[in-house]
Amino acid sequence: MKHFHFIGIGGISMSSLACILKSRGYVVSGSDIKETPITRSLVEQGISVAIGQRAENIQPGIDVVVYTAAVHEENPELIQARKSVPRVIERSVLLGELMDEYEHSIGIAGTHGKTSTSTMLSYIFLETQLDPTITIGGILENLHSNYRIGHSSYFIAEACEYSDSFLHFHPQIGIVLNVEAEHLDYFKTYERMVDSFRKYVAGLKPDGCLILNYDYQSLFPDYHGQMLTVSLQNRDADLTADHIEPAADHLGSHFDCIYKGQNLGRLTIHVPGSHNIFDCLCAIGAALWSGIPFEKIRSGLEKYRSPKKRFEYKGMFQGVKVMDDYAHHPSEIRATLKAAREVAHRDLYVVFQPHTYSRTKAFFPDFVKSLSLADHVVLADIYSASREQDPGDIHSRDLAKALQEQGTDAYYFGSFAEIEDFLRKKCCPQDLLITMGAGDVAIIGEDLIGK
Repeated sequence: MKHFHFIGIGGISMSSLACILKSRGYVVSGSDIKETPITRSLVEQGISVAIGQRAENIQPGIDVVVYTAAVHEENPELIQARKSVPRVIERSVLLGELMDEYEHSIGIAGTHGKTSTSTMLSYIFLETQLDPTITIGGILENLHSNYRIGHSSYFIAEACEYSDSFLHFHPQIGIVLNVEAEHLDYFKTYERMVDSFRKYVAGLKPDGCLILNYDYQSLFPDYHGQMLTVSLQNRDADLTADHIEPAADHLGSHFDCIYKGQNLGRLTIHVPGSHNIFDCLCAIGAALWSGIPFEKIRSGLEKYRSPKKRFEYKGMFQGVKVMDDYAHHPSEIRATLKAAREVAHRDLYVVFQPHTYSRTKAFFPDFVKSLSLADHVVLADIYSASREQDPGDIHSRDLAKALQEQGTDAYYFGSFAEIEDFLRKKCCPQDLLITMGAGDVAIIGEDLIGK
């Protein structure tokens, strides 16, 4: 029986792939730098997990070693694997090979909104009882997991552009939500990133369909397959929304779904913000192309709840509502803070933890503009994600200073403890607090609620 070993098995995507392979009867093991709820769950499922990454974790009999782009070449396990294991592959290669085994695969790409759209689509397919296999980058509330092992020909997966990972995927349906400048630490230029998206689209199965943001059609002049376009502004798009209204009795929106000029009916989603309506339309496009009746689509979306870290309600402290959000790009921050305005509150506090030095420097003016939508901004230190060294020319205090200079109430603190002390003194009942970023900033809100 083939033996797979995962370096960094505690990652949300790696763990799901490990479980899928375990369900197929393969021997699965792995390692991670620390014990987490995910690694403990894997052990409970019969997967051997070593804490600490050492060369001796690569035992005789391992057939395939899987690693992520976050694992450096000097990692002792990776070095040993390259010496002694027949096949050493990056995570995206394995995911692509799994996707190829499914006739009806759906890949959700784009610089923002992948997890939300994937989750919406998952709710629709589960409502239709199509029994899909699912692997996404967030925890689905209805599954309490980021993956599901199905037994049909349907496979739903996020298609991440970082390190050209999605070029290993060849889905039948490809969703491209947006193509904004991102991951410039890898791509270096926007043009190189666009070229990568073009290669991804060119790799779709010939009998498939591209679900595309209407505004990005000009980026794909060589694509001549089936296409559905989506827009909130342009009525020439195949899928649009009309009569959008914020829900009065819950966080979310009501809107009419317009498909090729026909009003299919009114929908309700339980998440606020126009960006979520757009993501919803993209999921609807994939579902309609798959032959799912609109009533099933509507029913699935009414049950949809946002995944973890996507405008996630965490609890209350001192009468303050605490939310957590994954936003770490200026466009994501802007969308989240606009959505926050739909939530009743007094003042809006945002604790932002920038993600990577290169991103903070590349989009510095945009970060300042987006964060200024909050009433009060607190900056934590930049989270390097273990893939960058501090260049010494960019710091969170620079963001705080720039925000102050243009009139925003902004602060920088060098530790989470200082931030928590500040918020306990400053926040008042009925304020809204959002911890924001792709790192571990959620700890601040969790500590405040716990105390």
